Amino acid sequence: MTRHKQAVEKATKSINQVKEEVGTNQWRLKYHVSSPAYWINDPNGFSFYNGEYHLFYQHHPYSAQWGPMHWGHVKSKDLTFWEYLPIALAPSEEYDKDGCFSGSAIEKDGKLYLMYTGHKWTGDNQDEDLEQVQCLAVSEDGVNFEKLANNPVIGAAPVGDIHPHHIRDPKVWKRGDDYYCVIGNKTKDEVGQVLLYRSRDLVEWEFVNVVAKGEGNFGFMWECPDIFHLDGHDVLVMSPQGMEPEDYLYHNLHQSGYVIGELGYESGKLDHGSFELLDYGFDFYAPQTTIDAQGRRVMVAWMAMWESDMPEQEFNWAGAMTLPRQLFIQDGKIISRPMPEVEKLRNELTAYENVIFEGKKVLEGVSGDCLELDVVIDAKDASLFGLKLRVNEEQGEETVVRYDLAEGFLTLDRNKSGKGLDGIRQAPVELKDNELHLRIFMDQSSVETFVNGGEKVMTSRIYPVQASTGIEFFAEGTVSIKSLRKWSLNESVGCEPVHSKSLSEI
Repeated sequence: MTRHKQAVEKATKSINQVKEEVGTNQWRLKYHVSSPAYWINDPNGFSFYNGEYHLFYQHHPYSAQWGPMHWGHVKSKDLTFWEYLPIALAPSEEYDKDGCFSGSAIEKDGKLYLMYTGHKWTGDNQDEDLEQVQCLAVSEDGVNFEKLANNPVIGAAPVGDIHPHHIRDPKVWKRGDDYYCVIGNKTKDEVGQVLLYRSRDLVEWEFVNVVAKGEGNFGFMWECPDIFHLDGHDVLVMSPQGMEPEDYLYHNLHQSGYVIGELGYESGKLDHGSFELLDYGFDFYAPQTTIDAQGRRVMVAWMAMWESDMPEQEFNWAGAMTLPRQLFIQDGKIISRPMPEVEKLRNELTAYENVIFEGKKVLEGVSGDCLELDVVIDAKDASLFGLKLRVNEEQGEETVVRYDLAEGFLTLDRNKSGKGLDGIRQAPVELKDNELHLRIFMDQSSVETFVNGGEKVMTSRIYPVQASTGIEFFAEGTVSIKSLRKWSLNESVGCEPVHSKSLSEI
């Protein structure tokens, strides 16, 4: 048995010891991907292979704290019902003994290749005493992986103003006969940048150029880069670390966003516009995309944030993935919408139309902790309006989504959301014909709010008590709930599809 196989079996045994207990936790998510137990962070290797979606994730299978990284693994036929698979990668070799860090996946000759960062510490200073190299593992069946004997396939960093140690998170794609990958990096003077490489066979790589580099308030390190072509444009997605807050922007520890431009494959340079956030909430990091058989560009991200309070750690798990989202470009910016397949989870519809009120309003049948809420509100003559989620007056708990017409901002307020969390986040939003359209997904300990068809998204973890299930609308002035549809949603991770519908039935 190889060292890698032994490491995978040891990690699997650790997970199996606590997964049943974890599954009963009140905050455990039902239709968002998380590991059976213990810690997860970045999505990795998001890909479409042999007719199925594969999603890997950074995983520490020995505790609910960050530790030596493994790759956990789930797969799905529809981006909605997810099956747990064995751990795909575990530290086992000298070049990755302290972690199999983030990376991506690609199909070649019918096999699924994982390209990842091998990580090891060389001293006590975790910013300087490290080595990071790029490695490959391959699978014949998309489940069991073996590391290549000639790893690492990219060793020392290129010469130039390129930090030699912080070089990680390869995202690989194919164009014509060539493979390309981008890798996160920073300059020697702590400026975030992304490197571009080219290969004919995934094994021998040549450095092309620094494809993009930060200027001004653009962070000291760019993690998890991803380049793809969408609606006639080239897009670079990345997660800058160290951006300073500006007004309502950049108040998370680290950010995730994109620039749109045109990539010169010969020059290796991306001519691009300004940086835009992908999500305006608290918990969204390290997004990664794939393209499926229908040509859809699908994105998923880590639904957490570094150094955040994670109350679920007490119960032997931490972290989750966002809902998969389809990306489009509209009016020069990315919009993101939940994949239509999530509608398979719907049941128990409650609907209302043209409910006019001022002050506060509670609607019968509109409550819960695992649901989808699609609501259009006509502002009429109100100055401020919104809704409170996971309300429990006895406990003093509520998560507030409110819109201020004078300011033109949508605010997500979790100061009373439950255990361990507080703060507000804001996004600039314009009403459409004096109306606000919100599509809200709640799942035990998360809220994802899609605004006006995906022009903005606000994502947050919340940790209320189990009895906090109320939903309350409020307004200063008169508003109309023009339409409201609420569905309870079924569980879909780690379980068989139950009463699910085909897309043609949705």
